[in-house]
Amino acid sequence: AVVSTQSTGFIWYMEWGHRHLGRVIGTCVVFPTLALLTRPWVNNNLKLRLVGFSSLVVCQGLLGWYMVQSGLEDHPESYDIPRVSQYRLAAHLGAAFLLYLTMFKTSLQILLPVDHSLSPALQNLRRWGGGVAGLAFLTALSGAFVAGLDAGLVYNSYPKFGDQWIPSDLIAFSPKWKNVFENTTTVQFDHRLLGHSLLVAICAVWVMSRPLVLPKRAGVAVTALMGMGWMQVALGVSTLLLHVPTWLAATHQQGSLVLLTLATWLQHELGKKRIKMFKR
Repeated sequence: AVVSTQSTGFIWYMEWGHRHLGRVIGTCVVFPTLALLTRPWVNNNLKLRLVGFSSLVVCQGLLGWYMVQSGLEDHPESYDIPRVSQYRLAAHLGAAFLLYLTMFKTSLQILLPVDHSLSPALQNLRRWGGGVAGLAFLTALSGAFVAGLDAGLVYNSYPKFGDQWIPSDLIAFSPKWKNVFENTTTVQFDHRLLGHSLLVAICAVWVMSRPLVLPKRAGVAVTALMGMGWMQVALGVSTLLLHVPTWLAATHQQGSLVLLTLATWLQHELGKKRIKMFKR
């Protein structure tokens, strides 16, 4: 495959911007953490979290370097364009999402504390919300494998794979476990399956919430989660049918982060009472 000069320039500037933005984020996390660790009014709970955030930032930077390195390795057996390892890409994306979600959850506990007790039904809904968040995270990671292998370009039809419901090359690699991570057909099939399962789980949470008296913000969160779930599926199907335009694929990826944000927010609103972060 041949990469045009224009495409090379675009990729270079995107990579340049991404690296510098990562450095800015790291600076904005690590240096304030060092300052806050010396403050007596910050309790040990928050200090441990701040150290965790900084550790994740450093880990994220190392994973980014490790991922880019894989794109510089020679592959004499391949005539395809240079690409990074899908394993390292998924690790890099997963670490970024984990960093964001832990910081977001801590911010909610400080800025929007919950001060209500929960009935058994609401506690059960909270557990389901946690399951939705976990499934959304797993689906986002599978999306990284789709992106890393360009698996979205294999079958650009929906709901079938070409003219089949189950593609014939689903288990083409040996050993069989490699299909999950390296077979483009299997990777796309798994991502579709996870996406459909996630939408069903979101709908189940919404249906379970209907007869319950929810706290106000929790009601907003579950409704927003339901709407975003359907929008994310629509974005995914559109990305597939339009042969994965970059802007739409990026929007679909951002949608997964919005879904995770809403699921985390819902779980917080149905969570425990405020965790004290500061000493009086």
